[in-house]
Amino acid sequence: MSNNILIIAGMHRSGTSLVSHWLSNCGLNIGQQLLGADIGNIEGHFEDVDFYRFHEDVLEENNESRFGWVTHPIALLTTYQDEKLKSIIGFKNKMNRQWGWKDPRTCLFFAHYRELLPDAYYLNIIRDYRSTVSSMIMRDFKHHEKKYLLRKAFSRFIWKNFRRKKRLLKFYEDLSAFYLSVWITYNEEILKNIRSLEESKYLVIDSSSLCDIAGQVFDHLTDEWKFDLDYYDFNKIFKASLLSPPTDIDVFVKDESLQARAQQLEKQLKNLCIESTIVAKKLL
Repeated sequence: MSNNILIIAGMHRSGTSLVSHWLSNCGLNIGQQLLGADIGNIEGHFEDVDFYRFHEDVLEENNESRFGWVTHPIALLTTYQDEKLKSIIGFKNKMNRQWGWKDPRTCLFFAHYRELLPDAYYLNIIRDYRSTVSSMIMRDFKHHEKKYLLRKAFSRFIWKNFRRKKRLLKFYEDLSAFYLSVWITYNEEILKNIRSLEESKYLVIDSSSLCDIAGQVFDHLTDEWKFDLDYYDFNKIFKASLLSPPTDIDVFVKDESLQARAQQLEKQLKNLCIESTIVAKKLL
């Protein structure tokens, strides 16, 4: 019997951790050892440490940001890297008949996974660029702010009432255009990967609609893709209080062509979302 494999793909801060958490509760093995929680993801990342470390190592060996803050995919693997990835996949296949994983940087390695896992299914999670970039900047800012919140009462008072707002504005001014470029790279890779697959091999989900369509997604995974899962109520995992209101990053991005690329890409991906395709089929 061949393995049933699910690749949960999406840009950082797009809801992939939430989806992975949910599917784990539904019974999908998403890794023997998972990356834990931190200040930017207090519920946990639900990232398979084996894939996480592999991606991190390859990026560093290519003199790239290990976090995946890059504007191009990883085109080539060395023989060693290729064999290491094969061994990770081989181990997972021996351990589980059905399994999957999530690490946003998977988007930078799609070409290699298509070759090594030609029968895998892709669950693509997208989120609008304004909310995603804003969330990334706020995560960085929270890490930066942590040291100020640990200081004595008077220093915390000065930070909160006089310095915080100005420093946060500087984060948006410095990072909005760069993180938007990263968002474009990841989502262009998602779109290119989709276009190389049979329609039956992928789903595209807008993270903002997950509460409404979780049942449809579950039915697709079990009925169409034949994953053996037990439904777990998505609303027991989703916590709206963890979502911070997005900042309009467009005012900080001076390159209008960058904004235009993001807007067009977002439109193309949303047209592929499961709720959009369901509506389109009803109209036929």
